Amino acid sequence: MDLDSLNEKEFFSIGEISKISGVPEHSLRYWEKEFGLIRPVRKASGHRRYTRKDVQTVLDVKDLIYKGKLTLEGARKYIKNGSIAGQSSARVHSDETYKLLRELHKDICNILKEW
Repeated sequence: MDLDSLNEKEFFSIGEISKISGVPEHSLRYWEKEFGLIRPVRKASGHRRYTRKDVQTVLDVKDLIYKGKLTLEGARKYIKNGSIAGQSSARVHSDETYKLLRELHKDICNILKEW
């Protein structure tokens, strides 16, 4: 399953979200509690059904943690400040932004080493 299939389906299982995002199921369940933005619909049987908005939120949180190198606390603060709340299709950061941030980080580390 890939991102193109998002337009074809309305609800997704936790296994499908795990495959799409590359995030383990146990992490997805934890992120539900931790961030509050991921709110799957519960069926009568108790199974989670994620919406497309949930999928995008999972991908945004994953970007913050894995690409942005934020801790869970940092990602929570970023989200709490409204930085990705309400965004459904926009990526949190572009690759160019990450490249610039990495360059700045290297420059700052070099300056601190010389100091």
